[in-house]
Amino acid sequence: MANPGPGIFLLGSTHRTAPLAVRERLAVPPERLEAIYQLLREKMSLPECLVLNTCNRVELYGVAKSPEAAEALRRQLIEEISRLHRLEPGEVEQYTFFKQRGDVVEHVFGVAAGLDSQMLGETEILGQVKDSYADATQRGSAGPVLNRIFQKSFQAAKWARTNTAIGRGAVSVGSVAVELATRMFGDLDRSRLLLIGVGEVGQSVLQALRSRGARNVTIASRTFAHAQELAGAQEAVATELTRVPALLSESDIVLCALSAEAPVITRVQLASAASRRAGVPLFVIDLAVPRNVEPTATELENIFLYNMDDLAAIANENLKTREAAVDTCRVTLADKAKQVWESLASRA
Repeated sequence: MANPGPGIFLLGSTHRTAPLAVRERLAVPPERLEAIYQLLREKMSLPECLVLNTCNRVELYGVAKSPEAAEALRRQLIEEISRLHRLEPGEVEQYTFFKQRGDVVEHVFGVAAGLDSQMLGETEILGQVKDSYADATQRGSAGPVLNRIFQKSFQAAKWARTNTAIGRGAVSVGSVAVELATRMFGDLDRSRLLLIGVGEVGQSVLQALRSRGARNVTIASRTFAHAQELAGAQEAVATELTRVPALLSESDIVLCALSAEAPVITRVQLASAASRRAGVPLFVIDLAVPRNVEPTATELENIFLYNMDDLAAIANENLKTREAAVDTCRVTLADKAKQVWESLASRA
């Protein structure tokens, strides 16, 4: 009888399985991450586990004693996640997917290479996967199975970038933001930019806009010292988060990338800002999940609000130019993933 291999499993929710309104309810804010790890390690007694949490996905990886044990843990995990997020178990089950064994390895390879991204072929995801793996390693939650899978996924992603055209014409959130901003304002050297939050995604978009001429930048963060630190590196001005409502009318481009469970910018605040701008448009990019801006603000005149789903739709307009490369990547990465899984199964 063939060796079933280690009981690796994955419970996840992504842009493929859940709309933005659901993804933001399933998102894991930094202050809740430790609780998720405690759930996986202590309550579920998993010797290995990893949490991958990005704008478009929440994925919980675990290694159970056997594939049968992993299947049994699925229901328990859904119930525990429902309790933590204050959702009904049926909702969590409806908007999540479950994978085991070799399917998990193939999935990780595709994620790291950008094949499963909302913006197909984007490069930021590899850094996010590496960060999540480093965090799990630091916590002592990554062992021999997850180590091999994720380290091999990094090699596979590098192969895809080097040997196929998957990255040719690929776009990032930053490049889409630049395209939209230049359409709206032309040269960006006169535009006033407000960044809310100092996370990696916000910084990457800020850097893209600065590369196209944006110079007048103000940075706000929940912790003023963090805003000061980034402002010093970017030759920008730091401000308190409480000043954001007053600064909206003075800004042309607003980047929202703050980790928060409720909107930090309301429709009323944006309506007030628009009334003071004499018809000049206000371009707002909500990079956060959960969202930082009340969604109904899209109904306001001269307020141009884009969220992550909007940016992805624009980015994938040039998908046809990369379809052949995507097919090549999928076939080759599936083969590489199969080899890694067979190696793990034989060792088990």
